[in-house]
Amino acid sequence: MRQSVSVTGPTMFNAVRCMSSKLYIGGLSYQTDDHSLKEAFSGFGDVVEARVITDRETGRSRGFGFVNYTSDDCASEAMKAMDGQELNGRSIRVSLAIERAPRTGGDGGYNRNFGNDRY
Repeated sequence: MRQSVSVTGPTMFNAVRCMSSKLYIGGLSYQTDDHSLKEAFSGFGDVVEARVITDRETGRSRGFGFVNYTSDDCASEAMKAMDGQELNGRSIRVSLAIERAPRTGGDGGYNRNFGNDRY
């Protein structure tokens, strides 16, 4: 027999999201670097780190980055104020960053059976 479960209040996912002082910044111009990203977001509080993510091989910006604040309130204020604003000629998207699950060893996406998947 299945029982119905009722969840009251915020879900665990939302509770974690509410406690984040790390922001995801999308739609960045390729000219935006760590320094200019930090400068753009420092008006909302103490920025611990601002980082534009770059391609490993070319070193070119991948068009997104992260900004870490010392407090959740600063991050929330920055997100509300900066989402949809223009930075270096591009309209940026700002949201709370969601931590990814750690990667496991795995086989890197390769099929190690080399076509012998019959039993």
